[in-house]
Amino acid sequence: MSNLLSTIESPADLRRLSRTQLRPLADELRDHVLQSVSKTGGHLSSNLGTVELTVALHYVFNTPEDRLVWDVGHQTYPHKILTGRRDRMSTLRQFGGISGFPRRDESEYDTFGTAHSSTSISAALGMALAAKMKGESRHAVAIIGDGAMTAGMAFEALNNAGVEHGRLLVILNDNDMSISPPVGALNRYLAQLMSGQFYAAAKNVGKTVLKGAPPLFELAKRLEEHAKGMVVPATLFEKFGFNYVGPIDGHDLDSLIPTLENVRHLLDNGAGPQFLHVVTKKGQGYKLAEADPVAYHGPGKFDPAVGLVKPATPPKPTFTQVFGQWLCDMAAADPKLVGITPAMREGSGMVEFHQRFPGRYFDVGIAEQHAVTFAAGLACEGMKPVVAIYSTFLQRGYDQLIHDVALQRLPMVFALDRAGLVGADGATHAGAYDIAYLRCIPNMSIACPSDEAETRQLLSTAHHQDHPVAVRYPRGAGVGAAVPASLDGLPFGKGEVRRRGHGVAILAFGTLLHPALAAAEALGASVANMRWAKPLDMDLLREMAHSHQALVTVEEGCVMGGAGSAVLEALQAEGLSMPVLQLGLPDEFIEHGDPARLLANVGLDASGIESSIRQRFADVLGGSGGLKAAA
Repeated sequence: MSNLLSTIESPADLRRLSRTQLRPLADELRDHVLQSVSKTGGHLSSNLGTVELTVALHYVFNTPEDRLVWDVGHQTYPHKILTGRRDRMSTLRQFGGISGFPRRDESEYDTFGTAHSSTSISAALGMALAAKMKGESRHAVAIIGDGAMTAGMAFEALNNAGVEHGRLLVILNDNDMSISPPVGALNRYLAQLMSGQFYAAAKNVGKTVLKGAPPLFELAKRLEEHAKGMVVPATLFEKFGFNYVGPIDGHDLDSLIPTLENVRHLLDNGAGPQFLHVVTKKGQGYKLAEADPVAYHGPGKFDPAVGLVKPATPPKPTFTQVFGQWLCDMAAADPKLVGITPAMREGSGMVEFHQRFPGRYFDVGIAEQHAVTFAAGLACEGMKPVVAIYSTFLQRGYDQLIHDVALQRLPMVFALDRAGLVGADGATHAGAYDIAYLRCIPNMSIACPSDEAETRQLLSTAHHQDHPVAVRYPRGAGVGAAVPASLDGLPFGKGEVRRRGHGVAILAFGTLLHPALAAAEALGASVANMRWAKPLDMDLLREMAHSHQALVTVEEGCVMGGAGSAVLEALQAEGLSMPVLQLGLPDEFIEHGDPARLLANVGLDASGIESSIRQRFADVLGGSGGLKAAA
């Protein structure tokens, strides 16, 4: 086997290779991706599918002068390897290591930070027009997947780009596989372009006419392989003002490179924005990932020769699995329940619900704004929508949440997965802000279960309210609390005292209850499991305030505007003046790494909580009594 990859320290080295060397380089690159991810964990299927496309882009375009903007960014490992980070792949998604997504502060080749989908065309258009205004001749290339194309933002950008004449190329990386199976009319449209009733008809007519002339027949075959776009009529993308080319095989360098060179030539000659439709296969080159691209989308460490293996001992159920089981059980009990996801069926634990209740399951694609308002429409007609969405992605539907849901006081449940820190995915995926951005909205309530059992119970409570309720829970497993089989809820807006102590009372919101309890054992402090960030349990808060000299709030969310802020506001409203220590995520973006280590770094493990309380309230610990309402 050749050893070309070791000679590539930058795309400039790549561009010095001959065309014949690119295929063996791509093979080496694919193997390096597979071997690296098997040791660190990370996104695999999507990266195996973009190897040839990455090679071709850096070969044809003068990066980093020409800008590549990778949508979402979880398909950029080949890009990272070719742009000087090959030797750092062993640190991928680990604390202090390289990110799993493009980052501007990591490399000049990462021209735009991405991780949420459908932003690439907007950003690349901005770059292309900036170059035009500055009199620069560089190109801007957006590489977007067919799943990300379902978002309204992508079409907003296409609509704008079609009337602006910058050197913009949009590459649709069509692998017919977003994280969840592709859905919607756009997917059917792309499938039509591929299968093409009109393409197949034109191809067959050409073969019939030319069969008697072998040289012409061979020409027709070559056209079929390398210029499918020539027999495809005007497309949706041309209606937006783009010149559409494709579809072409995204794994065939002999098609990719000449096509990209031709497109670049069109851009240089003022032909306007270009749209290249490239067809790839997730998991390409690794049979196990090709057969099951979802399972290999984001695997942990594994042996490539063996593949993914189920653990001998069944792991504790995750919060996501607890939600998925509750959703099925509640759907069986309530025929009005409907489940909605924006393209995260697997990630949100809805596979079984989809199988058991297909008529009440809706995957709306990567379209969070639509998901929220669509659910609002269902609620208006008496249905009981449950929107399963990651905390970080609900941010994308914030206006709809306020205007279309809360303002109309519609009864809906928002199941907020990945609340708090998420570990290896880092700041872009952390659910750090949901308490702060939700609690300021009238008619919204926020439940913060402390374990798996309370997650099920508070979901039931939320389902029976007459207004919107968000239930936030973290990624992964909890403490292993036994989950009840019933659908009984817990009292709305009420918490509980979990430990009686003196001097200091810790008010815990969510799963940080457990390190708070451990810290309280060492401190002799009281602990309240608040359960609700909104509404606060005012009776419990008053009791803790009157019977203690100081309060400590603990939450796995941003301190600014979070549950601790809610406690301070409530104390002020009650005329209570007492020292309060707010513990939570600081006013900074928390980088990727092991979740336990990240929590320890910000002082939210048991020892960190204990240390912060000792430092702030050394004179209170061991005392007793409380402060009365101010006169």
